[in-house]
Amino acid sequence: MKKFLVLLIMLMAAVMLTSAAEDEPTVYISGDFKYVLLEDGTAEITDYLDYKRAVTELTIPATLDGHSVTSIGYQAFYGCSKLTSVTIPNSVTSIGDSAFSICSKLTSITIPDSVTSIGKNPFSNCDKLTSIIVSIDHPTFATIDGVLFEKSTKTLICYPCASKAKRYAIPQGIKIIGASAFSYCNNLTSVTIPSSVTSIGDKAFYNCSNLTSITIPDSVTSIGEYAFQGCSSLISITIPNSVTSIGDSAFSFCSKLTSITIPDSVTSIGRNPFRHCDKLTSIIVSVDHPTLATIDGVLFEKSTKTLVCYPRAFTAKIYAIPQDIKIIGDEAFYSCSSLTSITIPDSVTSIGDDAFIFCDSLTTITIPDSVTSIGDDAFYWCDALTSITVGRDSYARQYCIDNGLPYTYPDANDWLLD
Repeated sequence: MKKFLVLLIMLMAAVMLTSAAEDEPTVYISGDFKYVLLEDGTAEITDYLDYKRAVTELTIPATLDGHSVTSIGYQAFYGCSKLTSVTIPNSVTSIGDSAFSICSKLTSITIPDSVTSIGKNPFSNCDKLTSIIVSIDHPTFATIDGVLFEKSTKTLICYPCASKAKRYAIPQGIKIIGASAFSYCNNLTSVTIPSSVTSIGDKAFYNCSNLTSITIPDSVTSIGEYAFQGCSSLISITIPNSVTSIGDSAFSFCSKLTSITIPDSVTSIGRNPFRHCDKLTSIIVSVDHPTLATIDGVLFEKSTKTLVCYPRAFTAKIYAIPQDIKIIGDEAFYSCSSLTSITIPDSVTSIGDDAFIFCDSLTTITIPDSVTSIGDDAFYWCDALTSITVGRDSYARQYCIDNGLPYTYPDANDWLLD
């Protein structure tokens, strides 16, 4: 019977591995290109193998091994730092997310009329890209002053990184600022968003390090993940009453941001939107905010009783989480290097991913028996943490054992009393 069970398990494992392998498309190599076949038998380029050579001008072939090239896949030419120009054939209908990102010498690119689909900014962090060219009659895309837009959705797809302008006004009528649309546009100091815009996408202004001024109109309802991360010169920002959601880490690493007010309209907030904001000392919400609250400057989500953000700029060395809080959110205490001790109440049941990451002055913490879940890297890089106090048979003790963390428990030396 045991042999039968072992054979059955081995057979099931083999079937699962075979199924997983079948789900992965076969990758072919033709010259300097890797590609996969799509359902219609056409080719999608997935990688370019010539990036280490001195090739500067590239013409993408219209066919590979007899298959029409219709798609340039996700990050296919990512980091091809020697390319100065790329010619895309008329067979291509789709360009994937970040397809040409970090092509640091690419100065110009023409998108043929055949292209009907473009993913998240394919040209982000192209330091020298000044010209994106589409025909005036292109059925899907348009450029205005060198900026790339998608017509039907009225989406701003890409503002070229190499533009020397310090100020930019998005045209009235544009509805969406696309994902990564302005990422790494370090020359910009000010962007004007028109009242037609309703959505700011993920990483829309990611690492716009010199951006000091931006006004979000009251037409905007959502701010995506990492939307303003790394805007290290941004001193203040006003979130209008129209915004209902703020994504993960939306304002992270805004090192000069000192204060922010979250309006009553916000009903959804992602993992710590303000992590590693070096000077942020004030997160303001109204006393009657339907979703959020602050206690002594710390941000909480009411319905789930989650601690969302402990501001990094606080100088206190000791902090006691209020009784009845149930969840310490992901990245809640991210890089709070002033803290040496934190008291967790016995109401807390869950500690999120990266909850105390980079709290490098934290020396002592007690995890109560009520905690039944501790996320990945919750205490990563807490170099000064020499011991965690846990219950003898608690979940936290097993977590410390599994993760090689030093721990103790109050009755550890009761053997001396015997």
